[in-house]
Amino acid sequence: MIKRILKWTGLILLFLIAGITIVTAFRQNIKYEAPYPAIKASKDSLVIATGKHLVFGAAHCVDCHNTANVDSLINLGQPVDLSGGREFSLPLGNIYSKNITPDKETGIGNYTDEQIARALRYGVHPDGTVVYDFMPFHNMSDEDLTAVISYLRAQRPVKNMVPRHDLNVMGNLVKAFMVKPVGPTGEVPKAVQKDTSAAYGRYIAMSVLNVMVATQCVIWQEDLPANPLPAVDLLKNPVCQLYIRQTLHQIQPAGYLDGQKMILSNASEWAR
Repeated sequence: MIKRILKWTGLILLFLIAGITIVTAFRQNIKYEAPYPAIKASKDSLVIATGKHLVFGAAHCVDCHNTANVDSLINLGQPVDLSGGREFSLPLGNIYSKNITPDKETGIGNYTDEQIARALRYGVHPDGTVVYDFMPFHNMSDEDLTAVISYLRAQRPVKNMVPRHDLNVMGNLVKAFMVKPVGPTGEVPKAVQKDTSAAYGRYIAMSVLNVMVATQCVIWQEDLPANPLPAVDLLKNPVCQLYIRQTLHQIQPAGYLDGQKMILSNASEWAR
């Protein structure tokens, strides 16, 4: 009797494991629908300069989509290519940042402006698969999103074939059953007045600097507590607070203390 019970228990477990494995494999490349924002890249030098300011400043695209010593290249007056390839060793596997230069074979050269905008705002790749939510630009204004894409278009193309993400078993399960596209919360503004007000400070913190919280604080994980903190608590971590202060100084060196204090003191309230 015991042998029979063990036999049937083993068979049931085997069928369950086989079923989960098959379903997980089929769900790795689920296609999602999302609208295409009406965003068109501009060739206006001021718009491109604004995009570069965001890419190298508040949005910190350059921190992840590059494997070189960015500060050294900037100090030497050399170009910094967003050719990707940076490896993030996470509990779910190894994730690699994408090549976001205009190269047609290995970068974003064959994507339309609307496809890039949809990926950033709604988390859906041009092929319909999900974008990992490491770049939460969902509520970035149309004006700033246009500037970022305009700068990406203006870069020199760099041929760099980035490795595919290497997920482990847990990573594949999470991707199959938990990872879904994330879109905007509320109405996305057409533009946001750039000034020293608390309102602009809130916009920068919640629609741009949250990218820093999701990436830079992971990069500096050796400086954080052993147990991962919720995103809101990361904003209160001294390391991230220092980084926010430095970033705000880059954005608006003069008169930004009020916005800075608001960001650090109201992070919990904004995230509700």
